[in-house]
Amino acid sequence: MVEMKVAGIALDALSRSPIVLLKDTAERRALPIWIGQAEARAIISALEGEELPRPLTHDLMLNAWKLWGITLTRVIIHSLQDNVFHAVLFLAQGDDVRQLDARPSDAIALALKANVPIWVMEEVVANASIPVDREADEAELEAFREFVSKVRPEDFVGWRGRSEGQESSDRG
Repeated sequence: MVEMKVAGIALDALSRSPIVLLKDTAERRALPIWIGQAEARAIISALEGEELPRPLTHDLMLNAWKLWGITLTRVIIHSLQDNVFHAVLFLAQGDDVRQLDARPSDAIALALKANVPIWVMEEVVANASIPVDREADEAELEAFREFVSKVRPEDFVGWRGRSEGQESSDRG
């Protein structure tokens, strides 16, 4: 899984629909997710730390959970099916942890308001993200190619079948 942070909200140039943009912590990949207006407003409110006189829906949910001793521990965007992202909330009440299906936009808004991590499955990142730092990607690919070009079969002789303790003592 890849931990991601909300980079901001943008508008789709054609549809004028809001897009929440998630970036990985290395800021190498960005994941755009089209969302609704109300969810965009809730995410912006959370990003800005806005204190409202009356609770919005996401605040109301968190307040109700707090009354019942339930805490949101993390959210995971776990799949992309037919161009629709799917997420799950992890809720804890004492030692009891439950998962609750959620739209990613709601999950993100709740995560921001509860200050919990947003995780995305690597498969989703691989299939739906866009590169942010192409130069770093190219440099990493070139470094890997250079490494592979220098690897010899002899480099792996003697490593198979050893326990961890043997490996560390053999390396000095």
